[in-house]
Amino acid sequence: MKKNKGIISLVLTVVLIALMGFTVIVGFGKTGTGAMKNIKLGLDLAGGVSITYQVKDKNPSDEEMSDTIYKLQRRVEQYSTESSVYQEGDDRINIEIPGVTDANEILDELGKPGSLEFKTEDGETVITGADVQTATAKAGEDKMGNREYSIELSLNEDGKEKFAKATRENINKPISIIYDGAEISSPIVQSEIPDGLAYISGNFTYESADNLASTIRIGGLKLELEELRSNVVGAQLGEQAISTSLKAGAIGLVLIIIFMIFVYYLPGLASGLALLIYTELVLVILNAFNITLTLPGIAGIILGIGMAVDANVIIFARVREEMTRGKSVKNSLKTGFQKAMSAIVDGNVTTLIAAAVLWFRGSGPVKGFAQTLAIGIIVSMFTALVVTRLIVFAFYAVGLRKESLYYRPRKEREPIAFVEKRKVFFIISAVLIVAGLAAMGINSSGGKGAFAYSLEFEGGTSTNVTFKEDYSIEEIDEKIVPVVEEVTGDNNVQTQKVAGTNQIIIKTITLDLKQREALNQAMVDEFKVDDSLITAENISSTVSNEMRQDAVVAVIISTICMLLYIWFRFKDIRFAASAILALLHDVLVVIGFYAIARISVGNTFIACMLTIVGYSINATIVIFDRIREELHYQTKKTDLMNVVNKSITQTLTRSIYTSLTTFVMVTILFIMGVSSIREFAAPLMMGVVCGAYSSVCITGALWYVMRTKIVKKK
Repeated sequence: MKKNKGIISLVLTVVLIALMGFTVIVGFGKTGTGAMKNIKLGLDLAGGVSITYQVKDKNPSDEEMSDTIYKLQRRVEQYSTESSVYQEGDDRINIEIPGVTDANEILDELGKPGSLEFKTEDGETVITGADVQTATAKAGEDKMGNREYSIELSLNEDGKEKFAKATRENINKPISIIYDGAEISSPIVQSEIPDGLAYISGNFTYESADNLASTIRIGGLKLELEELRSNVVGAQLGEQAISTSLKAGAIGLVLIIIFMIFVYYLPGLASGLALLIYTELVLVILNAFNITLTLPGIAGIILGIGMAVDANVIIFARVREEMTRGKSVKNSLKTGFQKAMSAIVDGNVTTLIAAAVLWFRGSGPVKGFAQTLAIGIIVSMFTALVVTRLIVFAFYAVGLRKESLYYRPRKEREPIAFVEKRKVFFIISAVLIVAGLAAMGINSSGGKGAFAYSLEFEGGTSTNVTFKEDYSIEEIDEKIVPVVEEVTGDNNVQTQKVAGTNQIIIKTITLDLKQREALNQAMVDEFKVDDSLITAENISSTVSNEMRQDAVVAVIISTICMLLYIWFRFKDIRFAASAILALLHDVLVVIGFYAIARISVGNTFIACMLTIVGYSINATIVIFDRIREELHYQTKKTDLMNVVNKSITQTLTRSIYTSLTTFVMVTILFIMGVSSIREFAAPLMMGVVCGAYSSVCITGALWYVMRTKIVKKK
């Protein structure tokens, strides 16, 4: 790169940072287009709409309620992946959709849940809404090349057989779609439809096709519902959660940039500038794609920042190694970026595979986490491999070429005997895992439950209280929540303010009659509330069994996909097997931490575990990449134990620095955050430490044991 190009690159970098900074902080136009304040926030951070449906059917079974809740959950995700659906009482279903303020608009778009039937012209019912899996509006072209819209209908196995028979017997005849007793469409059968995939075509606009598809979807519920009430509710965590998270993020970012400059000099400054661009780009993308940001979503961003720093640390560690060998600054920079490429790509692609599977197979908060994680990974790879490289070479081009600006001479560290101490490390890990399992057993036998499950996992009691004055979210946290915690013994109370009223919804663990009476009396004594204006209902978990199954299946599939990718890239299944075992180790240790510390297990639990999986696998890949490189120079006399020790030692600085920077980010979040954020940050801190420990002390040793005990057949 010539000097003029270097100057232009640096000027463009500064302009880009300033322009995106202005966009994120202020935005453009009267509404502040692109500004951070316009990012769609979840119900926990910004509030939204709460709709309660009454089941028309008498005495609905648990299976029918569960099926209806799950199907509604999948449907309301069109508004936000962070929407939640749960049971209230015996025969009501509550839907909470974040980031919206018009309940009537949602009700109109969602449609009125009612009965759906497909009937032949002689009145025979072919299929019902229970046979419909999905219905979506599709755009295409007719034979003349004109744009046309249709509805794609997908049926389950039972519906497929019944519909095949009906279409075979009614070719050139109509099959009418009846919703709540009224005919909404009457398409003519053109041919037999044997595979359960049908298309309804006609003179549709996109809006009319989408409305019909929506009506068919909502009519596919097992139970008929009617609207009971709808409210606009405030944030569960309040503005304080957002402001403290932002401050913590900003402080952490500044500390990381200072740290990188202190350790890596001029390249550290380049990575700091790239990290600013990374953060701004992520915020702009969240805004541009209208992605809902919640507490689990913040986890994905934190992991992304950790991985962005990690990529730069890998690069600069390689650069220093090349300079230690006597290469020039320019050649060291080129070689450093080239050698770091495989570790960065493999680590990020492995985590990206997990994010993709979680997106396609997960639901609710899992899907939201996958979105922000995927964005963070892609942007971090771009900023590390493109932006950082551009800035570093621009510095060199403008004349900043002294070795002292890039490198401080130091002796190459002798290999540390990690593998020789493997028995000690294995025993420590076994003790940690057994301690966690023992704590779960003791808690369970003592009647407390293996974990301290929160509302999201176990359900609880929702108490609606009408106060005599209008409390702000902050006043609720300061005055009302402590009283509720003292009476109920629940340290994870959730509150929501109903917009336009003095009503506050208080969600706690399940309360018995005595506890409900005590809570009501406390509200009367402390706040002079009218006892007759207090109502309470038991509510189900917002994370349904089906959602949990979705999460488990997604994690299993993503683990298998990661194993296959590592196997493919490293040409040795023992690399993949040891990486997955190390992941399992980290997950079990952190789960044990949840049991011992009695930290609440809720939505953030899922996000925390997924963050640890992504973080840990990335660290492991870096070490394996170095072992793979060393094996290229292997001879018959090569000591395999020394190869592993040398590889771990060479990447030890990277492991420490990356873990330290991520730990700093999460620790500041823990110190400054509200109680719910602390409950999320504490196990994440444990996960970062555990991930670093397993990567350095466990994975290499596991691979060595497998390599020496499980020898490939010639």
